[in-house]
Amino acid sequence: MEKILVTGGAGFIGSNFVYYMLNAHDDVSIVCLDDLTYAGSIKTLEPLILGNDPDFTFVKGDITDRDFIMDLFAAEQFDIVVNFAAESHVDRSIDTPEVFLKTNILGTQVLMDAFNKYGIKRYHQVSTDEVYGDLPLEATDQFFTEETPIHTSSPYSASKAGADLLVMAYARTYGTPVTISRCSNNYGPYQFPEKLIPLMISNVLHDKKVPVYGDGMNVRDWLYVEDHCRAIDLIIHEGKLGEVYNIGGHNERHNIDVVRTVLSALGKGDECIEYVTDRPGHDRRYAIDASKIERELGWTPQTAFDDGIARTVDWYLNNRSWWENITSGNYLKDFGRLYPNGQ
Repeated sequence: MEKILVTGGAGFIGSNFVYYMLNAHDDVSIVCLDDLTYAGSIKTLEPLILGNDPDFTFVKGDITDRDFIMDLFAAEQFDIVVNFAAESHVDRSIDTPEVFLKTNILGTQVLMDAFNKYGIKRYHQVSTDEVYGDLPLEATDQFFTEETPIHTSSPYSASKAGADLLVMAYARTYGTPVTISRCSNNYGPYQFPEKLIPLMISNVLHDKKVPVYGDGMNVRDWLYVEDHCRAIDLIIHEGKLGEVYNIGGHNERHNIDVVRTVLSALGKGDECIEYVTDRPGHDRRYAIDASKIERELGWTPQTAFDDGIARTVDWYLNNRSWWENITSGNYLKDFGRLYPNGQ
C-alpha cells in the first residue's frame, strides 16, 4: 500500500482529492490532516468516517505545530505528501494577512522539514495561478506559462508564492524531491459557500441578490475539480521532480458570464445581480497555458464548462443540508459529534 498524507483534506479541493484517490486506486491509503478552521468541514468526510473505510484515517491538527507534525510523520511513515492546506480566500487575506503568512508559508516550512527528516519519496505543493498576477483583458493571446515571473497582487497570492519559492529552495538546497502545481479557478462539489459559484446558488435559493465585483468583466479560467484531482494524481506518480506544472481548464469566462450561466441553470436572470464595489487590487484576467502537463503527462481537462456547471448546480441542489450546515455555523460542532472523545 502507498500511504499518502493529504493536508487540508477537509477543504474543497483536498476532500475531492481524497475521494478521487480512494476511488481510483486499490493500493492507496490516505491520512487526511486538517485543522478544521472556518473553511474545513468534517461533514465533508462523514461517509468515509462513518463507513470505517480501512484505507482512510482522519487526523485533526495544525501544519504549523512543529512537534505535532514531527510526531505524525514519525508514526505514519508516509510515502507521499500532498499539501492542500492553505488559507485561500483573497478578501480575508486583505483583512488578516498574518494568518495567511503563518499557515501558507510557515506551515509549508514545517512540512518540508518533517519531510526531509523522515526521508519521504515525494512532496507535492498545490499552488495557484494567482502567483503570476494578472494579464490585460485585451491581450487574449497571452497566457501564464510555468516560466511566467511571479507577480502577486494580494496577501493571499504573495503567501502562496512565498511557499512555492520555499519549496523550490528546499529542492535546490537539500535535494528534496518536490513538484508544484498551479491551477486555475476550481469549481464543483464541497466548495465553501463564500466562493463565487456556491455563493450564487445559496443566495438564489434564499432569495438574496448575487453580488458581482466591479463591472463583472474580470476573466478567470475555470477547472472542474475532478479534472484537477486527476492531474495531481498524474504529477505525483509520473511528474518530473523539481518541476512546476500549470493546470488549466481551457474555460476562460468573464465573471458576469459565469454568474449568468449559473443563474440560467437555476431558472433565474439578471434581476438577481447586484454590482458591488470592486475588491482592492482585483486581478483582471487569468489564463493558463497547460501545454506542459498535456505534453509530458498526457493530461487534458475532460469536463466542458457547461457540463461542469450543470453537475455542480445539481450537487448543491441535492446536498442542501451540507452547505446550509456551513452557512448556519453548525458545521463547527461536527467534529465533536463524529469524534466525541477527540483524536
